[in-house]
Amino acid sequence: MSAQIEQPYAYLHRELVEPDWTRFVGWKDVTVQQWEDVQWQRVHCIRNIKQLKALMGDLLTEDFYADLERDQQERATMSMLLPPQMINTMVSEQSWLDGRMPLAGEEFTRAFYADPVRRYMLPVFSDRRTDWPSHPYATRDSLHEHAMWVAEGLTHRYPTKVLAEMLPTCPQYCGHCTRMDLVGNSTPQVTKLKLAGKPVDRHTAILDYLRTTPSVRDVVVSGGDVANMPWKNLEAWLDKLLDIDNVRDVRLATKALMGMPQHWLAPDVVEGVARVAAKARARGVGLAIHTHVNSAESITPLVSKASRTMLEAGIRDVRNQGVLMRGVNDSSQQLLDLCFALADDAMITPYYFYMCDMIPFAEHWRMSLADAQHLQHSIMGYLPGFSTPRIVCDVPFVGKRWVHQVDTYDTERGISYWRKNYRTSIESEDVDVTSAEYVYYDPIDTLPASGQEWWTQHAAQVAPDAHEAASAKAAASREASVAQLVD
Repeated sequence: MSAQIEQPYAYLHRELVEPDWTRFVGWKDVTVQQWEDVQWQRVHCIRNIKQLKALMGDLLTEDFYADLERDQQERATMSMLLPPQMINTMVSEQSWLDGRMPLAGEEFTRAFYADPVRRYMLPVFSDRRTDWPSHPYATRDSLHEHAMWVAEGLTHRYPTKVLAEMLPTCPQYCGHCTRMDLVGNSTPQVTKLKLAGKPVDRHTAILDYLRTTPSVRDVVVSGGDVANMPWKNLEAWLDKLLDIDNVRDVRLATKALMGMPQHWLAPDVVEGVARVAAKARARGVGLAIHTHVNSAESITPLVSKASRTMLEAGIRDVRNQGVLMRGVNDSSQQLLDLCFALADDAMITPYYFYMCDMIPFAEHWRMSLADAQHLQHSIMGYLPGFSTPRIVCDVPFVGKRWVHQVDTYDTERGISYWRKNYRTSIESEDVDVTSAEYVYYDPIDTLPASGQEWWTQHAAQVAPDAHEAASAKAAASREASVAQLVD
């Protein structure tokens, strides 16, 4: 039998390329030394349309900026914050099919609109749906993390695992952020909630809870992004965390490994990671980094270098938790290209792809459960088992469930029902969680006509103003959580 068997997906190893940032007029004189300096990257982040125009010169048409400005005013749940490293992967050499950069004006603008990194990092109004911009059941805190706080910023949802939100900022802001009610700056559409306690008090309270709760063995250290926390402060806290006997796994959550790899390559960070990793190994604690890459275009030599440097410093594993999004990575070709780019050169393990959460104005990104199941099936068999990502649905009040673990699924109305075998911190003892059903909803535009008609009639009964209702519910949830902690 011939070894050359035609397959639906053809594997081809692609050499990583650091895109030429001097193709942008605003960076035409930037040196390699500047580019690889983390402080330069932070200072030169794109925060508004004026800065984007200065960077792009005549590459984009005025229509694009008008589209972007309208989105910023009417739809954006996250403020604009894009590191140069991320902007540089948009319409980069990897996407030049004929080997040349698109011409300035309409041609470049078309390519920019189509770019997968742009589609989720710099959304415009025309990206969003106008029929169903938000699902009727969309909420700002869609996973009810605030309601499960056991200390401010510490979510205890799973029996043995907790999520520590150390800070509310990131080096970059993603349009689809599941913590859009707390993370980042307020936008015209969303007045962000604020952490009430001083950082040192919050961080101490988190450690106190972990010391007195021996059932917790796994701590996800997140935010925001830990790359925005001064390393000396993060290291001092991790040092105390590693002194807690019951803690056996620690995961540092940072999209900046991809969005600003310069941070993780800074000498003080590398040296500090080595110290923390050595203590973790001595205690038998698994110390890993979890990053967030959604497109193969984002993997560059600097990202690979940052990942490999972390592994050399003693990190046990670097894993990727991406988000499944329409127009970004919704085909098996795109997912497999990304997984091979992660594994082949960056030594990052493809771990999870989450279905996009049910936050306001995210319907154009979200996919149906049926489509997610199809994608899981279509990527099987190409990657090693340990590098084959699981596609999961983060079901409210439940947590991660593989997309094929659904209990029942009404495909006409896009309503899926899920079960679990544990109780969260906000469920009373008399709730029989093993028999309860928990619900998730498909995007309405993906449903058959009969299902869309049902939602058209039903939506008015759910919430006349879903966005305002979601805002009020998020605020009430947080206030109740803080009050409980004070008491």
